[in-house]
Order: sequence, then structure tokens, then C-alpha cells
Amino acid sequence: MDNSVELPIVLEDYPASRPSLRIAVVTETWPPEVNGVAVTLAKLVQGLSHRNHDVQLIRPRQTKTDGQLNDTNLEEVLMRGMPIPRYPELKLGLPSKKTLVKTWTLRRPDLVHIATEGPLGWSALQAAKVLKLPVTSDFRTNFQSYSKHYGVGWLRKPIVAYLRKFHNATACTMVPTNELKRTLSENGFVNLKVVSRGVDTKLFNIGRRSSQLRHSWGADEHTKVLISVGRMAPEKNLEQVLRTYESLRLIDTQLKLVMVGDGPLREQFQQRHPNIIFPGMLSQTELAAYYASSDLFVFPSQTETFGNVTLEALASGIPVLAFDCAAARDWVQHGINGWLVPENNSDGFVDQAVAIFKTPNLLEQVTFSTRQQVVHLDWDQIAEQVESVFWDAIRMK
Repeated sequence: MDNSVELPIVLEDYPASRPSLRIAVVTETWPPEVNGVAVTLAKLVQGLSHRNHDVQLIRPRQTKTDGQLNDTNLEEVLMRGMPIPRYPELKLGLPSKKTLVKTWTLRRPDLVHIATEGPLGWSALQAAKVLKLPVTSDFRTNFQSYSKHYGVGWLRKPIVAYLRKFHNATACTMVPTNELKRTLSENGFVNLKVVSRGVDTKLFNIGRRSSQLRHSWGADEHTKVLISVGRMAPEKNLEQVLRTYESLRLIDTQLKLVMVGDGPLREQFQQRHPNIIFPGMLSQTELAAYYASSDLFVFPSQTETFGNVTLEALASGIPVLAFDCAAARDWVQHGINGWLVPENNSDGFVDQAVAIFKTPNLLEQVTFSTRQQVVHLDWDQIAEQVESVFWDAIRMK
């Protein structure tokens, strides 16, 4: 007599058995461009491809060709683009509706996912409408919040109106936080779904801490190091980092500050603060070592839709000091793995930093708890959530 029990087959154990989708992903930024949208979207695309989906990437042609994902399920369709003012290394996709209609008529995708709302994204939305293709989108950049930092605050309402029209024309818009979902809902956006960003916990971890790297900064095992990571532009509020650093130097004259990134304000910052370390743009592997070799991540931006650098810092085992918004609100527990300061409270931000440094061994105590909060946010889990959104959009069509 056969007493064996026949166990059910789990499709997750056999990726080739899982129903696959043909997904057209449209974006106006992509590695080797270094920004949150490019980096996180590349991770998502890689995760979808690994889940047996056939991904077609639609993006502007770049001057550089390195940094592309080496994946057999990834087809790239390169479109015309033009440099973005102030950021000539980045390209803005040009209107391409006819080209996309032709491309998708020859090889029809099951779904179009639009990651950016520029001319290429709008063309993709219109082309998908012509072909009656289901469309989903991401809300990844607070362009409406950026406007006041570039002297065009009067454009905020038209920008919001355009973004609302764009995203409300899709079956679902994915947003990374409940806070952003509430804000967009209050402004008339519909069909919103919260899907967090992921973090590569194998890459970003405390094991990458390097005494050799710290030595190159002039830091020994007792020296405290602050780190800031991001584009050096007005909307990032980096003057807050500089003010905080100068206040802390009154307490700890050996304190170091590393400001990773590039942008229109970098030259000005370097001239004003020759004692600060400016390594420029870093590869992801280099960045992981920089995080892990620091002691406190300082993140003053209040214009982020998410701020993936927060997750990267926590995964790297260092606490975070940030305003109470975006990713920090969801993933930083005050006094446990970092500290949160009420929004727009610049003095409070400095005061909190001073309190941290005046409390003996506080940084070391908090560091112990940082990684546990985000270790489950691997990109495979996020890709699974996005896959579910895609299937729902297809069923609705």
C-alpha cells in the first residue's frame, strides 16, 4: 500500500511554469545614469525578468552604453532624446507616438508600464490608447514640489493638473508610501496602489565597512563620520546638512562629513567647505562601502516620493537622521534605528543631531537595530507585488 502524500506543485519553485507576461516598460532614465528612478527601476525590471516575464524596455538613446542589464529576457528599443537643462548627461525622450504604435503593432505587449511622465511617457500613453493596451504607471518624482526650488512656483498647479491627467488615464498608479497616496488622493488622483521600493540587502550590509576607506577620509576607529547621498541640487535641501555639520563640529572637532553625489551645487559647496569630502558619483558597490563605513546618514530632503537612500543606509547598518516624511516615516523608528524630525523644522533637525552627539554611545546602541527593519524588502518580493498589479490591470481591460 502506498502511503505517500502527493504534495501540490508550487509554481514559485518552477519559474518556467508560471504564466509569463510581455511587458513594455517606458522610462526616460536608466543606468548608467545615477538617480533613484534609474537604479530602482533597473532592479524592478531585473526582478520581473527573473520571474519569467518578457520585458521590452523603451528609453531614450544615451551617449553611454554600459550599465545595461545583461538579461536574455530584456529587449531594448532606443528612442530619440535631448539633453535636460542643467543635467546634460540625462536625456529627455522626444514625442514618439507613431513609432510606438508601429512597434507595438508588430509585437503587441500584454501591458505597458510607464515609469516617467515626460514626452516619451505621454507618447506611450497615447499609443497604448490607440492599440487598446492596458497601462499602469509609477509616481516616482515630485516635479510639482521641485518647481518652487527653481523659481517657477507658479507652475505648480499646471504641473499637478498634467500629472493628474496622465496618471488618471492609467488602470493603476503605483506609489511607494501611504503618505504619498493620501496627498495624491486629496489632489484628485485615482486608482492608486501602495507598493514600496526594495533594497539589495546582499549589496548593502555592514560587512562592507572598511577601515582602509575610513583611513582615506582621515578617520580612525574613534572618529565619527556623517554621510549624505544624493543629487546636489536646490530641492534636496543640502544646506541643512552643512548647517548641521557646522553645529556638530563645535562639539566634535574631529567629525568628518562625506557628501556623495554630483549636481549644480557641488562646485559651490566644495569652494565653501574644503574640509568636507566630495567623492562625486559612485558605483553601487562603492556606495555600499561608503554607507557601511560611516556612522550616521543625514537626509534632509522633503521633496522625495520615497528616498531609496534611506533603505540603503538602514540595510548598511547605520542609523538615519531625517525629516518625518517619505520613506523615513515608514521605515525609521525614532530612537530605535534612527531619528525623525517634524517637517520644516530646520532648528529641530540641528538640535536632534546635537542631542545624538551629546549622548555617550548612542550611535553605537542604535546601529544594532538598523538592518532588521528593512531586511525583508528584497527586490524579489517587490517584483511579486508589481506582478500582481499588472495582472489586475490586464483583467480589468
